[in-house]
Amino acid sequence: MSNRVAMVTGAAQGIGKGIATALAAEGFRVAVADLNLTAAEQTAKEITAAGGTAIAVEIDVTQTAAVESAVKAIEAALGPVEVVVNNAGWDDFMPFVKTTEEFWDKILDINFKGALRVIKAVVPGMMDRGFGRVINIGSDAGRVGSSLEAVYSGAKGGIIAFTKTLAREVAAKGVTANTVCPGPTDTPALRSFAEGSGDAEKVIAGMARAIPMRRLGTPEDIGPAVAFLASDGAGFVTGQTLSVSGGLTMA
Repeated sequence: MSNRVAMVTGAAQGIGKGIATALAAEGFRVAVADLNLTAAEQTAKEITAAGGTAIAVEIDVTQTAAVESAVKAIEAALGPVEVVVNNAGWDDFMPFVKTTEEFWDKILDINFKGALRVIKAVVPGMMDRGFGRVINIGSDAGRVGSSLEAVYSGAKGGIIAFTKTLAREVAAKGVTANTVCPGPTDTPALRSFAEGSGDAEKVIAGMARAIPMRRLGTPEDIGPAVAFLASDGAGFVTGQTLSVSGGLTMA
């Protein structure tokens, strides 16, 4: 069991909630950081009710000042951030030729630069203290591509490459950096996409058929992988990319 402080962005629901819950179950003191403070507070309450320690913090990863303010609030309440999980993300599905520069900017600002802002705010302290875990949530879309997600795939591919370089730069300071890449995961965001397609169950069934395990992932599948990389036992694991996808990708 750990008593370290973990900050998880986009933790109010979906994969982020699964990660925050898994970390809390392992004894981490968790900051549920999300743009939706009301939902974050509910998730923190659920974690606390289950015997964990959690606080809710509002964060907008597209704003440097907001990120710095959130980190200060977390450190005032729980102590220095020792584990950071960059999970906040956003996407929409459309062919690349129909996208706009405004769309590109939004995807990159949230999914790529958002993680950079958070890391810049917490990693210097980790290096000074000689311990840290950076876990970035990528996507198998960033490893092998995904139709209708060209810009998102590019952003997640960038996260994978950035994480490897960061891992090299901070390894001697006791800080590790790894990427977890979920495959198709049953979340409110995916359900919303499926419902928008006209036949949600058909879309979800089609996704499940493409996965060797014949089902979508769940937030509960992703959390334990992150918890391992956050643990003291993963101290010699850095610069790695781990897919949690039911075998959808194996390369």
